[in-house]
Amino acid sequence: MSATGLAAKIARRIRAEGPISIAAYMAMALHDPEHGYYRRRQPIGRAGDFVTAPEISQIFGELIGLWCADLWQRIGEPDPVFVVELGPGRGALMDDFLRAAESMPGFRRALRLVLVESSPVLRAVQAERLSDASFTDDLDAVPDGPMLLVANEFLDALPVRQFVRGPGGWAERLVAVDKADRLILIDSNEHALAAALVPPALKDSPRGTIVEISPAAAALSGAIAARLTRHPGAALLIDYGHAAATPGPTLAAIRRHDKTGLLDEPGTADLSAHVDFAAVRAAAEAGGATAHGPVPQGEFLAALGAAARLSALCAGATAAQREMLALGLRRLIDPREMGTLFKALALVSPGLPAPAGFEEHVTEPR
Repeated sequence: MSATGLAAKIARRIRAEGPISIAAYMAMALHDPEHGYYRRRQPIGRAGDFVTAPEISQIFGELIGLWCADLWQRIGEPDPVFVVELGPGRGALMDDFLRAAESMPGFRRALRLVLVESSPVLRAVQAERLSDASFTDDLDAVPDGPMLLVANEFLDALPVRQFVRGPGGWAERLVAVDKADRLILIDSNEHALAAALVPPALKDSPRGTIVEISPAAAALSGAIAARLTRHPGAALLIDYGHAAATPGPTLAAIRRHDKTGLLDEPGTADLSAHVDFAAVRAAAEAGGATAHGPVPQGEFLAALGAAARLSALCAGATAAQREMLALGLRRLIDPREMGTLFKALALVSPGLPAPAGFEEHVTEPR
């Protein structure tokens, strides 16, 4: 069945059940068992639809590896410790992570690598690159024990719901079909439940305002926090988004590095939205974890020693290699590129000190 067939499948559901939320549409477009975007495509890289930080510079994964090694020491050097990555892409981050971990042999021996990945296409790539990894579809399947979790550009792909301020209150934006069975966006009637789901700081926004929320991101953050209250550890969440609840639609469809129509050919484009880090942090705090940040990605990487690592790599490199290394790191830390829009949030078990890079950005549990 083609992408047109997936659109038809979504249309059949709508005719049977009525209009569906944008979150439900995203779930089908990205994860339909047969025809979802992540079920059958290789999305990452210049030949794909987008490029992530680990693909831009090896320094990114190396610094995160050292960050986790430092935390492993802080929690008493447990053996084993589960190193978990959510949505590992092509395995670049963890490949660089493990190379950096070799500098601390005890940590490298103790870690058990678990990759949470639903895409069979990406799993095949990851398995070839990371031969000692185990796989699961769900964080809940990770064995009990100390855990260090990394999620880079994972939260942005979790489903979002959109709400629109009308003349008398809030309505939800839904996906429906027109008379020709084409997918279209409509607004529900205004109702109290929609208003209840809008963040309090945005409830009085002017007419026409669109607000996005991600119940899935909040639920994941709460689940991570619950795990961190039972077992020592930490989670590092890096993504693009806002430090506080912000109005405006950010959900976009990306195909071959350019935006395309949200409802055009579902299953052939990546769908992602800016992360509301305030909501993610609040869910983690409600679950009992201590949250640190978010901090801008550029500031975080600089605090971990990105410049020193660049110098070390350049020492034995050719002029062309030095230029490539410098350009890659600049893209990650420059405020005009990824340095400010992308942010890092750390969640740690209660009682642990602030991790490296977050010493001045502590949020205590409410």
